[in-house]
Amino acid sequence: MKLSHLLIPVLAVFAIATQAVAADKFKIGYLRVMDDAQAIAAYEGGFYKKHGLDVELIEFKSGTDLIKAIVGGQLDTGVLGFTNAASWASKGADLKVVGGAQHGYHAIVVREDTGIKNVAGLKGHTLASQKEGSTADTVLRGVVLKNAGLKADDLTILGVSPQVAVQSLVGKRVDAAFLFEPQARIAQLIAPVKQIYEIGEVWPFPCMVVITSGDTLKKKKDAVWKSLDAQRDAIDLLQKKPEEASKLIAGYFISEPTLKTLKHGDVPREEVIRDAIKSQTFSAVLTAKEQALMQEIADIMQADGSLKTRDGNPFDVKNIIDLSWQKERKL
Repeated sequence: MKLSHLLIPVLAVFAIATQAVAADKFKIGYLRVMDDAQAIAAYEGGFYKKHGLDVELIEFKSGTDLIKAIVGGQLDTGVLGFTNAASWASKGADLKVVGGAQHGYHAIVVREDTGIKNVAGLKGHTLASQKEGSTADTVLRGVVLKNAGLKADDLTILGVSPQVAVQSLVGKRVDAAFLFEPQARIAQLIAPVKQIYEIGEVWPFPCMVVITSGDTLKKKKDAVWKSLDAQRDAIDLLQKKPEEASKLIAGYFISEPTLKTLKHGDVPREEVIRDAIKSQTFSAVLTAKEQALMQEIADIMQADGSLKTRDGNPFDVKNIIDLSWQKERKL
């Protein structure tokens, strides 16, 4: 018998064993934005392992794709915008918001040559934002523009990734952008743009939260809680030691060791990310005030027709919030 024939059964067993190991991993989804920094820092800093979890960290390009993976059972938890959970839950999906992540800090930056001085000045211009229906897009339309006396059709809004938004500013394909960190900071370093607005200063909503399915919470509660413990440790590092945290996560946002800037030459990527971390507020806890803001966001979604309940009644965010971990840890 040929050696290759003998190897086939061995390789088959190895493949099955490899799949079993992969299946045992606790899968966490994230987006490559500063809002998800605690998930990345917990992975790179070994916090998941410290709490006894073997984690596979999986990147997604949008919150919509991430929430689909949670609903479909391909992910155990994910750090993403609250509106995704609300939209799917309103259609019958069994989803739970089990912890906080980051408060809503999103800046509007504009090209200096446009002459735009404030949000009202965006009228007639082109703005790059996130995809329609995302948490950022909902707040942009329902809070930022509304408070400035504008409607969404008063300007042209393009739904793109934060990375594409920065490239569009550099290439002068848009006049402004509504950006997460670190993209807002990167844009101001590599393009002739300036910041005219920061929603975190006026309406610090709970932008990113930790979401899981009701089935996962029921079957893997211990593992879900361990993941929240690990992310809380990572948040502690981000808040208290941003310089140390930046060394763990900088490579996720800036591929080269340095960033070539317009006015400051080559800046180490760790320095850029450190400053971005400092500008944010991370919290594993969802306060009563934040839950009220989540309800306000859901109300905005229902008013504009992007969220529809099956029975036509108002959507109650309390139905998808499970703070058992928070209460158990006395946070």
